[in-house]
Amino acid sequence: MSGSAGMALARRIGRRVETVLRRARRSHRLAFVGLLVFTLALSGAALALPSFIPASVFVIPLLLGGLLLRFRPLLALTLITLMLGSYVVSERAAGLPKTGFVLTLGLAAWIVLTSAKVRSRLGVPGTRGESMLIELRDTLTAQGELPDLPAGWLAEQSIQSAGGAKFSGDFVVSTTRGDELEVALVDVSGKGIDAGTRALLLSGAFGGLLGVVPVEEFLPSANQYLRRQDWDDDFATVVHVAVNLVTGDFEVRTAGHPPAIQFDAWSGRWQTRDADGPLLGLMEAPEFQVNKGQLKLGDALFLYSDGMVETPKRDIGQGTDRLAGHAERLVAKGFKGAADELVEKIGGPGDDSAIVIIHRQMHSADLGPECPPDRAAQLRRRGAALLRL
Repeated sequence: MSGSAGMALARRIGRRVETVLRRARRSHRLAFVGLLVFTLALSGAALALPSFIPASVFVIPLLLGGLLLRFRPLLALTLITLMLGSYVVSERAAGLPKTGFVLTLGLAAWIVLTSAKVRSRLGVPGTRGESMLIELRDTLTAQGELPDLPAGWLAEQSIQSAGGAKFSGDFVVSTTRGDELEVALVDVSGKGIDAGTRALLLSGAFGGLLGVVPVEEFLPSANQYLRRQDWDDDFATVVHVAVNLVTGDFEVRTAGHPPAIQFDAWSGRWQTRDADGPLLGLMEAPEFQVNKGQLKLGDALFLYSDGMVETPKRDIGQGTDRLAGHAERLVAKGFKGAADELVEKIGGPGDDSAIVIIHRQMHSADLGPECPPDRAAQLRRRGAALLRL
């Protein structure tokens, strides 16, 4: 009984502390006054109980101030903390490293102020700037989620940023319009965090265009938007596909991007879907060719960024063959989980890597949750026989 009472008391204290911190974040004046009182209380306690309270406790109000205060109140709190800390140390017994403590506290104050100065450029104090970036990153991730497709279709995507950063220069936007699926895989110039800010901006713009403008006008409209940004030496490559989910007919258009590749389930062959087009942002009125095809039962269409196929020692053609070779091993699984597996195995560690897989599944009578290898080979032999007729 006493244990449950103690847990209840701890939860009440935790809720009150959380409430105080939330109010402090909203009211900067309240936060400043509270931290000032806290610093004065620490000073009094350190003078009264030098054996129990070390002088290093003055780092605590500095760190809390960096999280809760704007720059000017933080500067005032830092100066007060430095003066009180120096006074407390000067009252301690002789032989203690007083000068070293003051220098250490001053270095900690400088680090806190420098971090706060950078965050103040966003116009928000403390951790709110980081929270905004997290929300933007989550928005980018959410926009890359592929929509739910009708039975008989599977779509997957996977993105891996260079160096393991959370922001990537590659992103995916997608939507459905009636019986049509539209997907665009975009590769912004640069990589990792350096390209992440531009990717955030373009993902919102391109996501707004997709499904609104006609299919053939998506790339020209995206090019016009990119031209208006007037970025120096910045461009983007795009592969855009529109798939009819009833007939399987699709159209592929690219803007300086590696071509899509199609897996033909009946022949077991891979076909490159070239559709030449210039990089986005470089020309005023470019023309984008279209490559039309059809996804039959068992077929799959792969969209990917250059990080999946190109390295300093390997050109795009060789990388595409390597990608198709790895993907061939996943045919028996019906390409389930293939996007994550391919990005993990062959994605370039020094560049952003992204892939989108659109697969038209076999009928349930022919293909269950996982097609056995002998059954997949049998289906390919049947298709090859039909082609010879």
